[in-house]
Amino acid sequence: MAVKTDLFQSPDYYLLDELLTEEHKLIRETVRNYVKKEISPIIEDYAQRAEFPVQIVKQMGDLGCFGPTIPVEYGGGGLDYISYGLMMQELERGDSGVRSTASVQGSLVMFPIYAYGNEDQRMKYLPKLASGEWLGCFGLTEPDHGSNPAGMLTNIKDAGDHVILNGAKMWISNAPYAQVAVVWAKDEAGDIRGVIVERGMEGFSTPTTHGKWSLRASATGELVFHDVKVPKENILPNVKGLKGPLGCLTKARYGIAWGALGAAMDCYDTALRYSKERIQFDRPIGGFQLQQKKLAEMITEITKAQLLVWRLGILMSEGRATPQQVSMAKRNSCEIATNIARDARTMLGGMGITGEYSIMRHMMNLESVLTYEGTHDIHLLITGMDVTGLNAFK
Repeated sequence: MAVKTDLFQSPDYYLLDELLTEEHKLIRETVRNYVKKEISPIIEDYAQRAEFPVQIVKQMGDLGCFGPTIPVEYGGGGLDYISYGLMMQELERGDSGVRSTASVQGSLVMFPIYAYGNEDQRMKYLPKLASGEWLGCFGLTEPDHGSNPAGMLTNIKDAGDHVILNGAKMWISNAPYAQVAVVWAKDEAGDIRGVIVERGMEGFSTPTTHGKWSLRASATGELVFHDVKVPKENILPNVKGLKGPLGCLTKARYGIAWGALGAAMDCYDTALRYSKERIQFDRPIGGFQLQQKKLAEMITEITKAQLLVWRLGILMSEGRATPQQVSMAKRNSCEIATNIARDARTMLGGMGITGEYSIMRHMMNLESVLTYEGTHDIHLLITGMDVTGLNAFK
């Protein structure tokens, strides 16, 4: 397949770059250039073959995309949440699976070790995860417990200086290649605890999930535990209950809110450029009213979402954002990105389904992004409960 030059230009209809610092813009430019150089030329081929480009792990570590908000002494970037958001936007502009790899590593593996772990655990794991020497994964979802993680069956039992871990997790990004898994399991008192499981522990396996039509360039697998002996020093000491994994998911959902917007921008940019070049009935299709309607609606939704995630980033950096605010932004970005991908595909006609353009790949990826880390419907109900005070889950 001929490699097409990545001509992406990000839309900024409301001059939002004026709200960013020079450092923010430099970080965005650095990640954008990385995506243009290393991701765009290869990602279509990897997605077609349903293969994970494992070389990107070290590359993203070198770039500082893993745990950018984690303090520098643990290998993180010590950056604010706008910087983190911009990184995720640019990575997902390339491919949702690439951003997933970074989201999982930073928000779901490094964050809990940093926030809920002790100093020994931080020093042992965080620098290796930050550099990309190690890849991590996050085990919460089970075959029968997705939107209701409190029902999990995975459990640990006390056995002296270690615990015995049994159970299984499903739909786990990075699992087949991960050296480390942060796994959530119930102890004998029924409390949910976080444990760090390492590859090579007897009874621990990570079967790959095959046959996906979405996130094809991302590695997905299961985590299976048969009487795995986990040393007690691998238990995260500073959290008990669902607030542990949910705290991680708040950070990751924030990254998705920016990331899905990146996919939306890429689809819009592709459709806009195509509309000016594609001639039908003796004129560019961009001159027809229905095509202009689609483009106008796309840029409007992108602009609204940019304002939403920017404000959320400020609140996150100030420690004032609520999980409910994050839910709103995650759901909104995923919804508008899914709609924009579909409309962009229609503008490209038959070309829109080919790998010559990124749109169909984004469209398939976004079906997963719409569902994972809180489905579209669940996030709606989280907002509904927040504004009414009434719980529709039960």
